[in-house]
Amino acid sequence: MNKKVIVPLVAVIVLLLAGVAYLGYNLNEQKQVNKDMQELAALDKKEMENEYQQFANQYKEMQTRINNDSIVEQLGREQQRTQELLEELRRTKANDAAEITRLKKELATVRAILRSYVLQIDSLNQLNAELMDENNRVRSELAESNQQNMQLTSNNMTLSEKVAIASQLNAASINVIMLDKKGKEQTKHPHQIDKKGTLKVRFVLSRNATAANGMRTIYIRVINPSGEVIKGGGTCTMEGAQVAYTAKQDVEYTGQEKLMEMFVPKTSLIEGRYTIQVIADGHEIGSRSVEMEN
Repeated sequence: MNKKVIVPLVAVIVLLLAGVAYLGYNLNEQKQVNKDMQELAALDKKEMENEYQQFANQYKEMQTRINNDSIVEQLGREQQRTQELLEELRRTKANDAAEITRLKKELATVRAILRSYVLQIDSLNQLNAELMDENNRVRSELAESNQQNMQLTSNNMTLSEKVAIASQLNAASINVIMLDKKGKEQTKHPHQIDKKGTLKVRFVLSRNATAANGMRTIYIRVINPSGEVIKGGGTCTMEGAQVAYTAKQDVEYTGQEKLMEMFVPKTSLIEGRYTIQVIADGHEIGSRSVEMEN
């Protein structure tokens, strides 16, 4: 073969071989690039799945942190939507670029909505905490105020009781004196029974500047050794109850000491202990027990 023909032919063959080698090299490079891209797409898809699952879990958790039924219902709907998008992503192939891009945009939307709910719930929780603190403060102040009112009422009641007690009349130096049949006092034996005589009760209404002046009805009750009241009239009030009295007398009280003498209706007397009670304004203002002898 002519040398002039062989040389160009060899050159062409060498060029063709070089081109084939270059194309083969580029093809391998492209395959490697495609493989790397597929692996990156698979990793990106897996990260998206993890984010979707994380967001779905956050929606579920937030439903347990709030007592607002309306928001709980909204969170439930968003959780369901996030779960549905996650299932779509799992069914999508990593190399489906269009679908992956769409689901990535949906993921960004889910993230934004979740963030808005997080801020809303944090705000509500903070408001609830402030309201709870305010409620506790008001309750504490109310309890303290009630305690102060109760103490004030108690003090007022105590003061009123003290004033009422202080303003009561007081019967002192109570004594029983036996009168003979002529009505004279038995000075030597004032407590010796005279069957033909009668009893006289003597006492003193003490001085009391706080007691109201004016007409008062004073009652006496004489109780014999058998526990029976020597009756001479009707009934009067003593410590809220109606009791029989022995004698009564109206007197004008001026706040100054006043001697009182009241007579017991004539009755059969027996030996033993007699109790005398003096009553005014519905209260017992004095009492004394005396031994009467035959």
